[in-house]
Amino acid sequence: MRKGTSRRAGAVMTTGVAVTATLMAALPAQAIVGGTESTHAYSFMGSFQPSFPAPPRPDRHGCGVEVLAPRWVLTAGHCAGRNPTGAKVGVPRGWKVRVGSMDTTSGGEVAEVDHYYRLATSADEGGFWGRDLALLHLRTPVRAKPVRIASTTPPDNTPVRIMGWGMTCDDTDNAACFPTRLREADTVVQPISTCPSAASSGELCVGSDDGSVAASNMDSGGPALVRDGGRWAVAGVVSGPDESGKTLYTDVTRHADWLDGIITGTDVPPDDLIPDVEGSVDLSGCAGSVVRAPTSRPQDPALLLTNGHCVQGQRPGPGNAMVDQPADREVPIADRQGYPRTTARAKRLVYATMTGTDIALYRLDKTYARLRTEGAKIFHLTSTPVRAGDPLTMAYTSRRFHCTAETVVTHLREGGYQQDDSIRYTAGEDCAPWHGTSGSALLAPDGTTVVGIHNTHNDAGEQCTDNNPCEVGPDGAVTSVQGRGYGQQVYMITDCLARGSELDLSRQGCTLTGATRRPDDHASHSGDHNRQRLRLSPRQA
Repeated sequence: MRKGTSRRAGAVMTTGVAVTATLMAALPAQAIVGGTESTHAYSFMGSFQPSFPAPPRPDRHGCGVEVLAPRWVLTAGHCAGRNPTGAKVGVPRGWKVRVGSMDTTSGGEVAEVDHYYRLATSADEGGFWGRDLALLHLRTPVRAKPVRIASTTPPDNTPVRIMGWGMTCDDTDNAACFPTRLREADTVVQPISTCPSAASSGELCVGSDDGSVAASNMDSGGPALVRDGGRWAVAGVVSGPDESGKTLYTDVTRHADWLDGIITGTDVPPDDLIPDVEGSVDLSGCAGSVVRAPTSRPQDPALLLTNGHCVQGQRPGPGNAMVDQPADREVPIADRQGYPRTTARAKRLVYATMTGTDIALYRLDKTYARLRTEGAKIFHLTSTPVRAGDPLTMAYTSRRFHCTAETVVTHLREGGYQQDDSIRYTAGEDCAPWHGTSGSALLAPDGTTVVGIHNTHNDAGEQCTDNNPCEVGPDGAVTSVQGRGYGQQVYMITDCLARGSELDLSRQGCTLTGATRRPDDHASHSGDHNRQRLRLSPRQA
């Protein structure tokens, strides 16, 4: 249920997509480390400032860029990975660059980005590291004087100049950590053997021996400049940190033909086919969807469905449920390409549990009618359980997984929790969720009915530990298989919802954890299971 990171996940850029997953700040770093504020502007140097996803700083700076031609700028590939679906080639929305100014907030020229071309993604056969480059095409040309690509890979000990607007301290909540003035430092290319994290080829190791001069968070895409023919030329762009404290730069000179083919128009790769991810909600490490029950009315506040383990703050304990608690959470509802169609806020946690099933329901500050007016896709919540053999589409924020319910598992246990009648997926390349896909809706073939919710998969084959769920059969036999993925039933939610998007755990037929049995309820099989769940302790679950 935890979100994974890569070996260099974001120590040079705190918001973006690291290959195909969201980059998060990992390693501490300082400023252009050992640098000083620039005394003059570089016409080719620029700041990449996307509005979605917006970097966590007032000036919206996310990466550095270099002007290679009037309508082309160079940056790191993972900076262009900010697009919602992680596409390699495509059309962005809300991206701009400011070039030719020392300040990220004023001066120079501002141009909109209307296309991106990434050299590589993690799925490429050639690998990602050493190929972490992207070209951004500008809607209108800039007058800035371009920088050339260096003629050859700079040898060890070659003097280089590095620059950027990276963080000056590690507190992302402190605006003072985000410099708006360009900083630079002079250093050298180190032997690649002194950067243990470097790829086998295609990267430059840049910085001082002791790491006192290096790039920092949000310097990604910034240049390593060398003197070539008496002028500055770009030899590398910031890709990620090295464990030695130095910085790894992608060697731009190795990919001059790729860059030239796109800029001249002689070898332009086609746009990727973007999956339809309409209606998905990115919850920063989890996914969600806006759902309505059969009793929901247009004037009712809309409900957001995700996992119980995706709630903010403390999770519901084993055998327990969280009911009617305050919340304040942004809910961006995606259009077909993954960009926000509209945004709401979750103002109340209606219900959350990880016992019996793994669900959370939030009440939003907008009604179903208003969300429809704003163009948001709203899913229908099923009242029918998933059965073995049912086809399922897992609605993640960047793609759609095509799964099949292989079987319904009597009990699923993980880290002190137990879920009942869990959905095991048939293994295959088309159904291989990863950490961060938790909360994705499982859709019926109609594409609009939520019949389940993805919540976990077995990482290492361990039994019943965190991130390693195990199956418990009717006879008590425990099975644990590495790689198996599971979802949870949601059909029981509708029996516990009343008009106005209100939860009523006393309603007849409500069997969610925490339900209170009415005197006229029959002692059904599901009700007996519910009473057993409420007696579970963390040791028993």
